[in-house]
Amino acid sequence: MLAETLGAARDMGRLNTILGVLIRHGFSDSVRRLGLADSLERAGHALRWEHAADLARLAPPVQVRLALEELGPAFVKLGQILAGRADLFGPEWITEFEKLHSRVPSVPLELLRPQLREDLGAEPEAVFARFDQEPLAAASIAQVHGARLLDGTEVVVKIRRPGITETIAADLRLLARLAALAEERLPALKPYRPQQLVRELARSLKRELDLASECRSAERIAANMSGLPWIVVPRVHWAYTNERVNVQDRVDGVPGDALERLDTEDMDRQLLARRGAQAVLKMIVQDGLFHADPHPGNVFYLSGNRIAFIDFGMVGRLSQRRREELLQLLLGLVEHHPQAVADVLIDWTGDEHGVQLALLETEIEAFVDQYQGVPLARLSLGQMLADVTAILRDHHLALPADLALLIKAFITLEGMGRGLDPDFHMATEALPLLHEAVRARYRPKAVGKRVWQTLRRTLSLAEQLPHDVSRLLRNARRGRLQVGIELAHLKRVGDQIDRAANRLAMALVISALIIGSSIVMTVQGGPTLMGLPLFGFLGFVGAVLGGLWLVRAIRRSSHGGDGGDVS
Repeated sequence: MLAETLGAARDMGRLNTILGVLIRHGFSDSVRRLGLADSLERAGHALRWEHAADLARLAPPVQVRLALEELGPAFVKLGQILAGRADLFGPEWITEFEKLHSRVPSVPLELLRPQLREDLGAEPEAVFARFDQEPLAAASIAQVHGARLLDGTEVVVKIRRPGITETIAADLRLLARLAALAEERLPALKPYRPQQLVRELARSLKRELDLASECRSAERIAANMSGLPWIVVPRVHWAYTNERVNVQDRVDGVPGDALERLDTEDMDRQLLARRGAQAVLKMIVQDGLFHADPHPGNVFYLSGNRIAFIDFGMVGRLSQRRREELLQLLLGLVEHHPQAVADVLIDWTGDEHGVQLALLETEIEAFVDQYQGVPLARLSLGQMLADVTAILRDHHLALPADLALLIKAFITLEGMGRGLDPDFHMATEALPLLHEAVRARYRPKAVGKRVWQTLRRTLSLAEQLPHDVSRLLRNARRGRLQVGIELAHLKRVGDQIDRAANRLAMALVISALIIGSSIVMTVQGGPTLMGLPLFGFLGFVGAVLGGLWLVRAIRRSSHGGDGGDVS
């Protein structure tokens, strides 16, 4: 039943839409192999297979991008996350995913008013000295309006679209189920880790839907940047900010995608490139909280060669241990220590796919060694990171999500720096900060802190050890010692055996009908039909129908379906 497949009957219509879009974009074979088409058709939602080849002539990356765009905000966001997974997808896929944008019409202000009245406590015209009717920008999750506070401060008001939370929640439920089915029934997709990607998408969307969370991240980064007076983060006005609306200072400057205006505004391109790099490197290496989407649309250049970052809906977080590993990786790349690079990458990716570690290590060492003797000013750190992830992709290894996000930010940042200054080199800017981070790690105070933390954990473990051993022995004496063994795909194997047994039973019934009908045909007397014994004739008809049904079930099963649900 569909309710069993999805867990919620209310998602049937949306599933029908999703599968229909996939079919139209050339993925009909994958839809059949997922086994959901039969369930939909039984529930009265027939799919239109006649359009299965409408877009099949396009390249697969283009087909996927177009399908994601058509399916709405949750799927567009999934594609934007995939754009940062160069460790999973080749350049042709990344190029297409980077084209994904939420092109949606704005919501008329009159439809936003009920929600705004509830969030602001009054009509927007009463709360603000001025509130612009037309939005400055509109995206799938929220739209932005210009406004002026009663004290004259120019601000932007970001408003979450009504009903978007329920829409995204439904899509996430479906994506989670589809990802599980894809890993189970489409082995070719398993290296792309569909379930992991959907979990990453859910976490990202949860943060982006909470507009107050975006402001908390902005304030944390602003506090971290307090030592860099040329970095500007818009001030949050908490009196008007909550989960569905936020209000921040408006930034007026040169947008990051209008670089030709910098020369007329008398700004120093080289200085802006260096300051931007220093700021983001500090976020990553020292603070562990960084703007994860520093594309030109989220950056403004201000007078006095200052830089403003906006839109902190997507931020990355790195633990202290991650930052130390990152430090080792970057220093290994910049200072040509291949073994250090190989050690970090192997630790990050693990050995879950039985990869040949010796071969991987050899390739990484050969890659880093090719830069031996190359001057620092000629190194492209972003390109080096992209090449390293390509090596991992060739070995079917994936980076943890936080590190994939980090590498994307690095590559984007270096591209922006080169756009400002063709002679900009990320490695030159990074090396002093990396050395300072190493020195800070081995200062007496930092070493003492780590020693104390290790000692506390050791003492805690020693204190708990007798209790844990005692409980283990007590359970063993009482016969309650349990060992958990997980056999992957055991349920699926059981289902296949069950279907095979049912088909065998059906085949025996058909055989019995044929034999019995043949015997009846030889008996004289009794009712006839078209000159043939009636019961013998009906037996043969039943055998033919059963045989056709059985052949159809076997054929559907061989095409990756659910075997006609023979159970």
